[in-house]
Amino acid sequence: MTAGWGRLGLVSDVVDRIWRTDAAGMLGVLARRFGDLDLAEEALQDAVAEAIERWPRDGVPDNAAGWLVTTAWRKGVDRLRRDANGRRKLAVAAQDEAVAEPSDDDRLGIVFACCHPVLAEPAQVALTLHAAAGLPAETIAAAFLLPGATMAQRLVRAKRLLREREVRFEVPEPDTYAQRLPPVLAVLYLIYNEGYLATSRDTPHRRELTREALDLARELHRLMPAEPEVAGLVALLELHESRAATRFGADGRLVLLEDQDRARWDRGLIRVAMRRLATAAARDRPGPYQLEAAIAAQHALAPSYERTDWAALRRHYDLLMTLRPSPVVRLGRAVATGFAIGPAEALAEVDAVADQLSGYRLWHATRADLLLRLGRPEEAIEATSRALALATNPAERELLTRRLAALQPAPPHPATAQPRGQG
Repeated sequence: MTAGWGRLGLVSDVVDRIWRTDAAGMLGVLARRFGDLDLAEEALQDAVAEAIERWPRDGVPDNAAGWLVTTAWRKGVDRLRRDANGRRKLAVAAQDEAVAEPSDDDRLGIVFACCHPVLAEPAQVALTLHAAAGLPAETIAAAFLLPGATMAQRLVRAKRLLREREVRFEVPEPDTYAQRLPPVLAVLYLIYNEGYLATSRDTPHRRELTREALDLARELHRLMPAEPEVAGLVALLELHESRAATRFGADGRLVLLEDQDRARWDRGLIRVAMRRLATAAARDRPGPYQLEAAIAAQHALAPSYERTDWAALRRHYDLLMTLRPSPVVRLGRAVATGFAIGPAEALAEVDAVADQLSGYRLWHATRADLLLRLGRPEEAIEATSRALALATNPAERELLTRRLAALQPAPPHPATAQPRGQG
């Protein structure tokens, strides 16, 4: 009995590992064949259940992912045969009985389908996290501060809409890249950012999301090496990843860029990103992700925070404003202005976007820093308090709490007092 339980535990570990590495590709194969993501998921879950039952007895197949796909295909066909409404779909799906092995194209086909323009951006992000990154609805809901039932309904609606619109689960033709690429790149960047600094109150960061986003972006670049914005996104994520080991201290506290130990940055990854960015720039088709990567590169190459080329950063932000004008880009430019020109000029730039960013924690935190540099501590305290009220990430809240405590005036030292009534 003990040996049987041991084999079952090993099989569960194997299934978990395959699911983490190959789920998106397996779903891609099945969804492309069935034209239905729900059916693909249900069939694959049936196959996993059969694997957990059979593999402890029969042994794990050499090609476990292939076994799961073939079994899931059979399970899905059985479901369609039992369903009168599924027979037309079965006739289309079964035109070729051979089921291909999952590939990078199948995984990216899932991403492109999840980011189809028929879906709104929140649904695109949620469905990509679920189908391409393998995260359950409860985990995605927690990351975006939503009830689990709300997220589950969002996923159901998104999958139903893809089915009704007969969206194909495959990488689109090159002549449609201009339309189809932007939402894919945006969603991959949103996934990375959620892992980089989580919106959840429960965890400061989610490394599995940053790794998944970078992995998917690299696969997209392998598929589309001539697309400079894909290369720009990969370079941007790699430059951020190069600092991953220094973003949190041993005590779990958030370490800001200016305080990070640059000797611990991954210089090999920085070199890879710089080569990738240079190749993209040589195509002379500039885009927002290439410019964001160029901004990150200035920080990665600077010998220290103080010796960063802030004037160059400010010029990059000016270029970025021409391609992707937004108040957040203007806020980044203001930070560069504070070092390239001075805090007074920077504060004027920050205050110019007050109407758009007054509900954004980093706008208040940036104002607080500039006000402190201008010798206005009372206003800095108020701005830091506003930033803290808006922050949800636990590490960010802890940092702002420490800053606020440091800004508060020290209580007066109690004077030696004499008892009342005595001279």
